[in-house]
Order: sequence, then C-alpha cells, then structure tokens
Amino acid sequence: MEKPTMTARLDYFKAAPAAMKAMLALETASRQLAIPAALRQLVKMRVSQINGCAYCLDMHAPEAREAGVPQQKLDVLAAWRESPAFDARERAALGWAEALTRLEATGAPQRDYDALAAQFGEAERVELTLVINTINAWNRFAVGFRSQHPERTLGDGS
Repeated sequence: MEKPTMTARLDYFKAAPAAMKAMLALETASRQLAIPAALRQLVKMRVSQINGCAYCLDMHAPEAREAGVPQQKLDVLAAWRESPAFDARERAALGWAEALTRLEATGAPQRDYDALAAQFGEAERVELTLVINTINAWNRFAVGFRSQHPERTLGDGS
C-alpha cells in the first residue's frame, strides 16, 4: 500500500513565535489544573480523533499510557459510548468534549451539560472546558498546517 504524500505547509512556531508562545502558555496552564492527567489525556485523544489529527494522536497516546490510561481504553475510545471500560465521570467528560468539538452540530445540548454537572463541580467544568478548547486549538494548528508525526517502528517503546 502506498504511503500518503501529505506535506507540512509551514512551521507555525517559526512563522509566528509570539502566537505560539501564547499557545504554549495556555497548554502549560491547562496541565496545571485540577483535572487528573489521565482524564485530560482521554479528552485530548477523543477530540483529536474527531478532528482527524494524527500528529496529536501520536503525541498523546504515549502521554495517556504514562498517565495511567489502560491500553484497552485507548483501543475502544472512539466507541466509548458502547464500552463498559469508562466510568460515569469519564463518560461525562467525553460527552462534553464531543459536544464542544462538534459545536456546529450539537449546540452543546443540555443533556451533555447536565451529565457534566452531575460529575464535576463548577471550577472543574470550566477547567475541563479549557482543556477541550486547548486541544481543539492545537488540532487546528496541526491539521491546518499539516504537521507530520514521526514514523515509529514496532518495539520502539512508544
């Protein structure tokens, strides 16, 4: 099978360092929130799946495993609604992540917000929303400018 021949469009860090410094500051802030690392990584993976961001999926899968996300959850994440592997808190976070990522189609429905509110306090809801917005922004940089992830070989530890 022939490999895709997608080429990076530009290096956005080099082209606009001040803008990317702001993005990095946002990312750093989002990693210091009370939302547990494993949940942040699940959300980042699901949003990146929806947005088709191979670069971010490649980056966040090892980070998710390092944060303690079991491989089974990563394997079935795209079908989380049908899987018993996710608890109520994860389901609420993933539902909210999908609703905000597909905002034009969902309008952030009340049922998703109610599920979120049942599992997360007010500050956590805001923090989770920041995590969702941040990964959506990264996805738009990476997909829009065609960022390329490194090719890995089986057994390289990643």
